[in-house]
Amino acid sequence: DVQLQASGGGLVQVGGSLRLSCAASGFTSDEYAIGWFRQAPGKEREGVSCMTSRDGMTYYADSVKGRFTISNDNAKNTVYLQMNGLKPEDTAVYYCAAQSSAVTIATNTCPMDPNSYGVDAWGEGTLVTVSS
Repeated sequence: DVQLQASGGGLVQVGGSLRLSCAASGFTSDEYAIGWFRQAPGKEREGVSCMTSRDGMTYYADSVKGRFTISNDNAKNTVYLQMNGLKPEDTAVYYCAAQSSAVTIATNTCPMDPNSYGVDAWGEGTLVTVSS
């Protein structure tokens, strides 16, 4: 089974930066996709960014474009989310999730919808708090 471990959250002031990490294990293929999601208090979980492992296709929510960067280190099976220019509205619990290899190969997409078919593994969340 795929297992994910998210880390790197913390308390940061407005305009600051954090880098989240998502360490993955258990993939049976080198082609998969990872998405970063977040859930603020009282709000639904939303997609932040995602990427595919093989061709490095990336996607960002409009709210984070230009501020967040997703990247990966295939040798370490780790996906990163570099967050710069943080705003109070970025405060949330951040999760990483994996889309199955079969769906990734079939669709050549990465997951931005937390309910999308093919998302079958979630890491525990890491809290990001941006203080003003």
